[in-house]
Amino acid sequence: MAGPDPAVAATRLAVREHLTELRSGDLALVACSGGPDSIALAAAAAFEAPRSGLRAGAVVVDHGLQDGSDLVADEAAGTCREMGLDPVEVVAAQVSTSGAGLEADARTARFASLEATAVRQGAALILLGHTRDDQAEQVLLGLSRGSGARSLSGMPARRGRFVRPFLALPRATTIAACAAYGIEPWHDPHNDDESFRRVRARRLLAALELELGPGFGAALARSADLLREDADFLESLALQARADLPAAAGEPGVDLDALAALPRAIRTRVWRILAAEAGSPIGDVSAAHVESLDALLTSWHGQGPLHVPGHIAVFRAGGVIAFRHIDHAVAATS
Repeated sequence: MAGPDPAVAATRLAVREHLTELRSGDLALVACSGGPDSIALAAAAAFEAPRSGLRAGAVVVDHGLQDGSDLVADEAAGTCREMGLDPVEVVAAQVSTSGAGLEADARTARFASLEATAVRQGAALILLGHTRDDQAEQVLLGLSRGSGARSLSGMPARRGRFVRPFLALPRATTIAACAAYGIEPWHDPHNDDESFRRVRARRLLAALELELGPGFGAALARSADLLREDADFLESLALQARADLPAAAGEPGVDLDALAALPRAIRTRVWRILAAEAGSPIGDVSAAHVESLDALLTSWHGQGPLHVPGHIAVFRAGGVIAFRHIDHAVAATS
């Protein structure tokens, strides 16, 4: 008896490896958009979960950003139900404008909706369909931001209840799996819109694959794995260093001398932690921001305050480094 199509087998194995830690009866939810990656993921979960004594469902997030998005969401949900997934839920995401860009705002809203659904349904895991190609694109975007090892380390296979089983698989595998199932996945028109940075990164990656060889994207993804290990270790040291920083006497802030005494590889990460604590979106704090902040210690000539994303002012006053939220109108005129 012939086995499953090789692409189908690869997607099932990838999902199986991430279900082993669950207990009998646990629920895993697939985040399904109707695209090839998430459809292949839904099919693999529908096959593997019952064989492991688990339940598999799906959640389809409707961002409401395109005409007919509700119809696309309903069709994706119907496909998931036909696969045997249960429960299957369509949820509307509230995409608010933060100034970080539509991609980032939609992502924030999507993850909030997925997390809220998982809590309501009591799900142990949320399965995401990101592939090795997505990982390579993420690394290219990190290079464009110049934000250091963490930005270049890409997406983790797991963070909290979010799991990405397909990070080692190329997108070609999920497309082939859908073809083997006889399913025509939805094509997101945003994937052709070059106003989005990720679309431009995807096309650049394709060009680089042609110029440098078909293994370029896979090499980027492997580099991300290696850098993530280094970044995780350094950030654990930075978190401990932040916890150990003494509060400055008098004005709220951190002690300047204690911060300056940290090794630079740790101190640059502590700057990011301090900015995030003050309310700055950590993904928007670039290497240039960190360099400017570090100059408050290493080459201070009375400059300041400096500004970081989130309308945060950072200043040096005597022996103190302090972060302060400033009014939007003031930030715009400073």
